[in-house]
Formats: sequence, structure tokens, C-alpha cells
Amino acid sequence: MKSSLRRMLMGGAFLSLTLVIAVTGYLLAGWNLLDALYMVVIMAFGVGFGEMGPMPPQLRVFTMFVIIAGCTSVAYILGGFLQMITEGKVKRALGVRRMMREIDTLTDHVIICGYGRIGQILARKMDEAGQVFVLIDNDSQRVAAAEAKGYLVRLGSAMDENVLESVGIHRAKYLATVLPDNAANVFITLTARSLNPNLFILSRGEYPSTERKLIQAGADRVVSPAAIGALRMAHMITHPAALEFLDKDSGRATLNELLSQLDIQVDELMITASSNLLGATIESVEIQGKGTFIVVALRKADGSTIIRPKPDEPLTEGDTLILMGHTGDIPKFAKHHALERQMQYRGARFSSRLK
Repeated sequence: MKSSLRRMLMGGAFLSLTLVIAVTGYLLAGWNLLDALYMVVIMAFGVGFGEMGPMPPQLRVFTMFVIIAGCTSVAYILGGFLQMITEGKVKRALGVRRMMREIDTLTDHVIICGYGRIGQILARKMDEAGQVFVLIDNDSQRVAAAEAKGYLVRLGSAMDENVLESVGIHRAKYLATVLPDNAANVFITLTARSLNPNLFILSRGEYPSTERKLIQAGADRVVSPAAIGALRMAHMITHPAALEFLDKDSGRATLNELLSQLDIQVDELMITASSNLLGATIESVEIQGKGTFIVVALRKADGSTIIRPKPDEPLTEGDTLILMGHTGDIPKFAKHHALERQMQYRGARFSSRLK
């Protein structure tokens, strides 16, 4: 792109110099300024209506050089302009091809349908958390904005099965459809569920009546921006001091520092197929932990969460234990029992498979 722009600038400079020299030459030959300018313009742009004044042999030779220089300059400028257009198209085509190759290698990634206001916030949070994701949007300007941020993005409609398959829906772990159109979210949810029955689908619902339809279509969770906003405002009214403390980076940092000073952390441990804790109970897990941690919650494989689970609650594949305990003991426990550890730290999640 820079070379084509440089070429256009050089062509423009050479054309300007040619015009100045040509006008000066005709003025020295005794022509008036208007005739000289008119003659130079019709020659430079290849019009050639005829000679505007006396044309002795030496002036004819000069005119031939002016015509050659002017036409060459104009051709050089047009060539640079066409090169700029071609380079832009080629670079975009290569960028799309490179991006699609990168998408083809993804597994357990997140698909975000829609890059509007909510989609932009969600994408930024995923990027900050280091979570791999792919965006789908049918607006070329929003797609260009996402590409400028370095996001993986696909231009097209998320309601199209081919578009969903092109972003690896069969290999994805999560799909979030955040379009402002309820009907579109229902259709995307229905299509995504039919393509990948194991996909965890989060869908945006603008109205309470839409939640039931989205659940029936296959959504695992339905999020209402209006309800969340109202709840947030209610907390601001009823618990302003606590909310202000937690909203500040210093507040979260202080909370983390207090936990770290006590040598305590919160972890999530997923029960895998190879874990020897399959079928075990909450009580037996805590006994095997020898008092180094406590189970504060249990997220079942179906997505439901049990706060303070009963001691005899059995563990099945895909369940996630939410523990609070000593910093160095939980990783050892996870490694010993072949658990998948997902540690929460300062609002970001880092997953690592411990074997």
C-alpha cells in the first residue's frame, strides 16, 4: 500500500514539473499565457484539438517531449491508483484465508453471534481472560472493526448453518447469541443445538416471555440485559458501599490480597472420566482432602449449581467442585485425582489439565 501511494505521489510531482516546464517553453516561444496553458492541458491528457500558435521545428520537438512526459506521468499515476486498489483486495483476501485457516484449528472455543454493544463487551472480556473465541456478524463495518482489534471474525449470518459450520461449531464448547432480535436468537439457538448437541448455549432474551422459547429451542442459559440492569440499579440503592468497594480494582485486589495472606484460594475442579472420584460423595472428598479445603458449591454437569451441597451428594462425570482451601494443597489434590482444574483469580479464569 505504501509503494502504490509513493508511486502516485512521484507521478503527480513529475506531471506538475512537466506542466510548468511546458508552459514556460511556450511562453518563451512567444505564446500568451492562456494559449500556453490550453496547449499543455490538451497534450498532457491526450485530447489534442490542434496547435494554438506558430510551431517552428524546434518547438515541434519540444512538444513531442511534452506529450510523452505528460502521458507517461498520467499513466504512472493511474497505475499507482490501480495498484492500491488491487493490493487492498489481495491483502483482504489473504487475511480472510489466513483467518479461516486459524479458525479451522480451534477446539473448545467460544462462538459469539453478533458484534453489537453487548457483543463488543463480551468479546473484550473474552480477550482479557485469554479465552479463544470467534465472532459472527453480517455487518461489514462491524466486522472490519473487530478485525482491527485482532479478533477472529466471520462475515455472514449466524442463522446460516454453513456459516456456523465454518467457525467450527462442531468443535466449539460455548455459543453466545447476543443479537437484539429475539426471533433471530431463537432460530440461532435451535440451529446450533441441532448441529452440536453438546454445545453450551447462552442466549440473550429481551423479554421474560422469550426465555421459555429459548429454553425450548435448546438454550442452557438465558440472559436478560434489562433484568441485569434493573438488578444492578437495585444493588446500587440497597448496598451502595459494598458494590462500590467491589467495583473498584483496589477493592478486588484487597480481597485477593486478604485471601492470599491467609494462604487461601478458590478453585474449580471438574470431575473427568479418568478421575477416581467418580461416584464419590462430597463428604468423602472432604475427608480425602484431610481438612485442607471445603466444598462451597457444586456445579452439576447439566449446568445447575448447588450451594452448600449435602454430604451424601454423589459426583458424576462433568460435575465441577468449587473449593476454598490452602493455595498449595488444591493443585496437588487435583493432580492426584486426575481432575481438571479451573482456577479463579482476579476475575479471570485459567484452565489447565493436570495429569
